[in-house]
Amino acid sequence: MVAPTSKEVFIQGITHEGRTFRPSDWAERLAGVMSQFRPGGARPGSHLSYSPWCIPTTMGGVKCVVVNRELQDFEPMAWDFVLNFAKDNNLQIVEACLLPDPPR
Repeated sequence: MVAPTSKEVFIQGITHEGRTFRPSDWAERLAGVMSQFRPGGARPGSHLSYSPWCIPTTMGGVKCVVVNRELQDFEPMAWDFVLNFAKDNNLQIVEACLLPDPPR
């Protein structure tokens, strides 16, 4: 269960048993499917970039998808889709917030 106060959830590419989830590009595929859900809605060419609400990344050598809570407000079915994807594939979910990189 995801707390309603968390700003972001991280779907990690590690199962609850500790195995690495396959295929290796799962995060990019999931984020690609979610690319149409973005502030202002889909626009021509928006399928060519990831939604700011669903971003694939790697943290500590583990593939993750960072899902912003704003997605739930914009499109509840899309939010349910990504959470059910994690649940159906037994993936770990961590509630956190993505911090910006420090200035260089």
